Amino acid sequence: MTVSEEEREGPAAPEREPEDARLARAALTRVAEPGDELVGRWLAEYGPRSVVEALRADRPLPGVSSDRWAGLRARTRRAAPGRDLELAARVGGRFVCPGDREWPRQLDDLGHGRPIGLWVRGPCSLRFVALRSVAMVGARACTDYGAHVAAELAGALAERGWTVVSGGAYGIDGAAHRGALAVGGATVGVLACGVDRAYPAGHRELLERVAAGGLLVAELPPGDHPTRGRFLQRNRVIAALTRGTVVVEAARRSGSLVTARRAGGLGRQLMAVPGPVTSGLSAGTHQLIRDGAVLVGSAGEVTELAGHMGELAPDEAFPAVPRDLLAPQAGQVLDALPAGGAAGLAAVAEGACTSPEAALARLHELSCLGFVERVGDRWQLCRGPSRHAEGGIPRTHHRD
Repeated sequence: MTVSEEEREGPAAPEREPEDARLARAALTRVAEPGDELVGRWLAEYGPRSVVEALRADRPLPGVSSDRWAGLRARTRRAAPGRDLELAARVGGRFVCPGDREWPRQLDDLGHGRPIGLWVRGPCSLRFVALRSVAMVGARACTDYGAHVAAELAGALAERGWTVVSGGAYGIDGAAHRGALAVGGATVGVLACGVDRAYPAGHRELLERVAAGGLLVAELPPGDHPTRGRFLQRNRVIAALTRGTVVVEAARRSGSLVTARRAGGLGRQLMAVPGPVTSGLSAGTHQLIRDGAVLVGSAGEVTELAGHMGELAPDEAFPAVPRDLLAPQAGQVLDALPAGGAAGLAAVAEGACTSPEAALARLHELSCLGFVERVGDRWQLCRGPSRHAEGGIPRTHHRD
């Protein structure tokens, strides 16, 4: 069950960190790689200012090798948090720290691997848009089916007031962002690079649209570039930030499955969209379903799982065939007629297990509805055009 933001925060949110501690955190985003749990433990034990001071003074902290300490110190020497904050501000960005009103407390579920801080670009409050959010991920080289489903689901979720969170990549990510934007909804792109960089370059315009109406979020400072490891660590933020993750289309070896596993491990709702069994790009989603992910195919089904208690998917109205609209007795009489040829009243009554008088009454009703016709003293299924073809119940040609 997803814990609400109010329940998560308790009676009061933590206090905002002093400005020098915020500068230290900003500096550490350029020093440590995303998800570095050793640095996370240092932050929890010593605080950001003491960690930065130890790096600058060459006072090694517990648990680090000499080689790694040397690497961290080299990065510390080139860290310039004031410059990074200025670069972020130039593109409408800001730095959000744990304890800020905008900090989404659900990220604390990552423990020592939670972000040191987040670089955020866009007009929305990250905390507020994440309160009611769903991650949508999948294959980069997706099929037309996958792109269509992602866009339709994202648009329908956005119309229901949900924020769609994805990674800004080609394929399912891009389709999800576009689907939300198409209906004027909020969407968040979690990047594996700085918020001032367009990656992939072909999504420059899309990412600008996301930043204009939603948010771009990154752990890395302005100007930093993506790597394979940073993509994988980015996925943990997508999983933790949202109330549930929907995998739309994924092969058996797909980065989106990393997000799925993270979401499941964090106790978030894990959902998957089925696809053709002949498609290798559906093999990953099918495996997730076999392993316990919930099969979903509509926004209503997603919100029923990820939303608050009582947000139920609407009952599906299945199309009725004419035979379904008949009273049971009339259906029994109709079933008693042969598929080919005609039958007498006595045979129909016997087949329907009723009296001849009751059978005759039902036959008259069926005749008025265009199901049967009389041929002399016998009855048969209607062969000609139904006399109710224009607005009544259409005729049936044979029995099931």
